[in-house]
Amino acid sequence: MFERIILIVLDGVGVGALPDAGKYGDQDAATLQHVATANGGLKLPCMEQLGLGLITPINGVNPVSNPAGCWGKMVEQSAGKDSVTGHWELSGVVLEEPFATFPDGFPAAIIEAFTRTIGLEPLGNVVASGTDILFELGEEHIATGRPIVYTSSDSVLQIAAHEDVICPDQLYSICRQVEKILLPYNVCRVIARPFTGTNASNFTRTSGRHDFSQLPPALTVLQLLQQHGVPTCGIGKIGDLFANQGLEESFPTSNNEMGMETILKVLNKNKRGLIMANLVDFDMLYGHRLDSAGFASALEAFDAWLPELLHQLSSTDLLMIVADHGCDPTTVGTDHSREYVPLLVSSPKILTTIELGTRASFADVGATIAENFALSFARGRSFLSSLH
Repeated sequence: MFERIILIVLDGVGVGALPDAGKYGDQDAATLQHVATANGGLKLPCMEQLGLGLITPINGVNPVSNPAGCWGKMVEQSAGKDSVTGHWELSGVVLEEPFATFPDGFPAAIIEAFTRTIGLEPLGNVVASGTDILFELGEEHIATGRPIVYTSSDSVLQIAAHEDVICPDQLYSICRQVEKILLPYNVCRVIARPFTGTNASNFTRTSGRHDFSQLPPALTVLQLLQQHGVPTCGIGKIGDLFANQGLEESFPTSNNEMGMETILKVLNKNKRGLIMANLVDFDMLYGHRLDSAGFASALEAFDAWLPELLHQLSSTDLLMIVADHGCDPTTVGTDHSREYVPLLVSSPKILTTIELGTRASFADVGATIAENFALSFARGRSFLSSLH
């Protein structure tokens, strides 16, 4: 039905607590609604016209009577609220068991294996904010050369190192070795966090972040498409989240602006297949840092850019805008939040726009992509037949 599908994941832009959110301490979360309220309303005229205000009441975003797209929201079936979990489910992989987390730091066996393998005992081994840990331990790291290890509410082992002490390539090598150590422990990701600066007052994380993820445990729609000769392209951290599986091309980016620029560049050359992009700033820069004003500005910047993308779409293109989880900057804590995610679907080919309802799984996106390219897929329920 469509020659090309563009799937954009707004990282962390949830639209309200899921029914089981209380199990995760997220019963009060509603990222998009709370960001709008905290900032006196949002100006998102393009997404408003696509039906965003019909998904849920949002201060400043009207429920239009004749939307230019189809709209709905989706439930996460997988256990957890991690970016990998959310993206994997969008691609058709539903996790029955969550990845392991370490709220008290990593057990001695992991730290001892780290020390033996790397030759240095790490600093930290605590749950911490990525910026706070540099303030607390950055100078000691420079003095001793010992890498900083920390985690969060997600299933991650993060390793921070100053670029003049442990260069990024060496840091990436360390992360690959630690990946092997963690295989028996079901840890989702090892993340390299290089930084620069001269002291605690000016330490700054660089764009050299790199995620080393587990391999998807089942066939993703990316892999299915690739197996059948359908071109696939990942933009942003898509390559990291899928361990580069199922991607013909991958273009890492450091922020939303670069991500949006890359989407347009890829559109100019890739005329068929799937383009899947992650825009990370909502989550990384604003959600985790409890910056609702920055979150609002980033949403409005994306919305202001969106007409440029829509202008380039032909009748053979399908655009889907979704999220992977919530990251509410107005609730207690800096963690991801377990929320519904938005579903906005648009194409010049869609003549009658409808409500897609509350989808039972993020995997409905993967199923729709698979059906569009005439491929059968085990997970999810396609909504392709509704797009006419």
